[in-house]
Amino acid sequence: MIKTYKADLVVKGKKIALICSRFNEFITGKLLDGAIDTLTRHGAKENELEVFWVPGSFEIPYLASKLAQKKKYDAIICLGTVIKGDTSHWEHIAKEVTKGIAQISLATGIPVIYGILTPDTLEQAIERAGTKSGNKGRDAALAAIEMVNLFGQIK
Repeated sequence: MIKTYKADLVVKGKKIALICSRFNEFITGKLLDGAIDTLTRHGAKENELEVFWVPGSFEIPYLASKLAQKKKYDAIICLGTVIKGDTSHWEHIAKEVTKGIAQISLATGIPVIYGILTPDTLEQAIERAGTKSGNKGRDAALAAIEMVNLFGQIK
């Protein structure tokens, strides 16, 4: 028989950090609302959640690294929005943020969840922050819950 590991979607007694970019805050704030709503609906208590605001998405991996090194949090959810502009600046930011978040998870063994939007337009960002395409902050929170519980099974 194959041994299979599946995590439930209930989170209790776990500390979760949420790092949010102030740049494009009108979108990122909606992602944060979706993440917090999802976490609390799935059992997290407000005193188990801590929110950190950074200037922009580029700063998210640095803070995520510092928080992960403290080993105080069971998961770190990174939320930001990098919208394509007229120059390639957005592409450089998006690539480095993506690499940074992935490296932190691998280096620390703590789930660091990617909740960074990289849409081509403002309209696409709005759609992913709670309208037509759902709320990607909610999706990131669900991923964090599942990964925390899965890690708990394999430790």
